[in-house]
Amino acid sequence: MSRHGREPPRDLDSVMRVCHVHPMSELGPTELRLMQGMAQKVTAARPELLNGDATIGELAWVWGKDADRLHGFWRHRFWFADGELAGWGWACLPHHIEVGGGAAIEAQAASLIWQTLPDRPELLAGILDWYDDVADGADRLMTVQSADVRAQAIVAAHGYVFDDEAGSEDGSWVQFNSRDLTDVPEPVLPRGFRFLTAGDVPAAEAVQAHRDAWPGSRFNETAFDRVRRTWPYRADLHVLVRAEEGTLAATAIIWLDEATRTAEFEPVGTHRDFRRRGLGTALQLHGLRVARAAGATRMFVACRGAASQPAARDMYLGVGFRQLGRDLPQIKTSR
Repeated sequence: MSRHGREPPRDLDSVMRVCHVHPMSELGPTELRLMQGMAQKVTAARPELLNGDATIGELAWVWGKDADRLHGFWRHRFWFADGELAGWGWACLPHHIEVGGGAAIEAQAASLIWQTLPDRPELLAGILDWYDDVADGADRLMTVQSADVRAQAIVAAHGYVFDDEAGSEDGSWVQFNSRDLTDVPEPVLPRGFRFLTAGDVPAAEAVQAHRDAWPGSRFNETAFDRVRRTWPYRADLHVLVRAEEGTLAATAIIWLDEATRTAEFEPVGTHRDFRRRGLGTALQLHGLRVARAAGATRMFVACRGAASQPAARDMYLGVGFRQLGRDLPQIKTSR
């Protein structure tokens, strides 16, 4: 039964008679907030159907850090039903961007992030038709969730197959994890380290903490300023660890949704010179307690799930997270 008190339409034609498509425009803060609002509804109703790339925190983080560099390659479209957003697609087209020093950011295939309301699964078919059009013959990548059997059937009918490379035990597939916050042990930091928030440090230091955790990252103060202005970022929920000699050794942003009383870690990282000292575990436990104090009752985090990349997964499982689902990478090659 749908949230409107009736059975949802069972075929795409009847769905589209009650839906209208929002004309495309630049993906800005207003559009992002609509997408996050739908993420709140899916989180409240069927969190196992929430695409890991479509959470409120992931949407805010990706849009905030990448808008300057990638906005020219982004395309999006919205589907509305009964006056509310019922489905959306956000495609990134193939690109090659020179970033200086002979380096480049490149994607040879198009990629799609998407979401529909749980009672509007048929809209995925229209999203895929639109994606075919904007991808313009390029190979197309996307994911569906392991619990979303209806989406799996729809993508198969549209010519997608499981991406054996991305979905293998050496692949890049993502596991989505959940933890309730009723019992969180107190964190223990090694001697000389202390917890801070982004409100305690200059923006340049917070940016450097991210770059030290992810060598090669192009994250900069301009992108961080956009992230800080994106709902629901809060400096007091951006937690850090400082070493005795002054280096910021670990960083994590917590995205709190007061409506669903859930929170999410994204991103989480430790300086390469300070790994294997328990800082990641301590920061996770500290972040869980901070989120609980802010009103959250449940925490989410995504990580690589492949057996060949166990470090982050093992850390999250070690602090009490359990797998809620995983993505199933899909590919449709050009003909």
